[in-house]
Amino acid sequence: MRLGIVGAGMIVGDLLSFIQDIPTVILQAISSRPSHRDKLLSLQNQYGFDQIYTEYSAMLANEDVDTIYIGLPNHLHYSYAKEALCAGKHVICEKPFTSNLQEFLELKEIAQQKERVLIEAISNQYLKNVLSMKQYLPKLGDIKIVECNYSQYSSRYAAFQAGEVLPAFNPEMSGGALMDINLYNIHLVVGFFGSPEKVEYWANMERGIDTSGMLLLDYGNFKCVCIGSKDSTAPNAVNIQGNKGHIHMASSTNKCESFEITLHKEMPVRVDHKDHPHRMYDEFVEFDRIISALDLKKTGEMLEHSEKVMKVIEQAKQSANLVFGRTYPSMI
Repeated sequence: MRLGIVGAGMIVGDLLSFIQDIPTVILQAISSRPSHRDKLLSLQNQYGFDQIYTEYSAMLANEDVDTIYIGLPNHLHYSYAKEALCAGKHVICEKPFTSNLQEFLELKEIAQQKERVLIEAISNQYLKNVLSMKQYLPKLGDIKIVECNYSQYSSRYAAFQAGEVLPAFNPEMSGGALMDINLYNIHLVVGFFGSPEKVEYWANMERGIDTSGMLLLDYGNFKCVCIGSKDSTAPNAVNIQGNKGHIHMASSTNKCESFEITLHKEMPVRVDHKDHPHRMYDEFVEFDRIISALDLKKTGEMLEHSEKVMKVIEQAKQSANLVFGRTYPSMI
């Protein structure tokens, strides 16, 4: 994979902190705004990028770049991904895939027409601990209750309360707790159990944006609550309860650290199968394989998963409209 990165923010720094541990990934180019040129030069010197660009179209014209990684604010994912696909590039797009389902479906159609890999960078669909946890689920018997809590007080929340609107809390930029922190919970649950029968979102709203909320997913035979908070904190955890036992993970759903499975009248068994400290490593190993092999079958499977997640998000938005009597941020 000959990678071109667009963006120079925190998530790109996260990527660059480990990507050289995957020797088959070549850092070909990086692009950002002209005002970031000095930062781009610094990243080029530190990580060995062949080229830097202050115009995205110029990077897309580079034939040595075969894959674009989009690490930009949420509302820009659709337009940058579309431009890359139309230029014949494979695309790895940070979560959330797009601002709404309509945008996602358009990108999916373009990718399939051009036979390009289009895939969402969502760590918990590739982490070995998550894949292991899924294999243990049948041992729990009939699932009854699922609870995911990912609460992390945002460093930007105080500024938001003071009147400054930053991307993380800007409805016009697809910010908010649902589209950011709770999205990891949704991906985990949908990855385990598929699409729910009913979705309701009960959010704490401030100045037109959800700063925290509880997403209720009804699967018929069992119920699930996904808590995502950017305005308060609590111990992050996942609990999956069945009539023959339970799984407990004392971590957020973006990292998925070790977990314990406890069956009735048995001692807890601790499971930890991660083999790299960085949460994004496993997904990029798989992305490199998918793109190198042009594995469109696996691409299609992951697009199907992301589509289910986007549908849950849309249902949650509609539910919030009904509950709060206001227009929830959406670009449909």
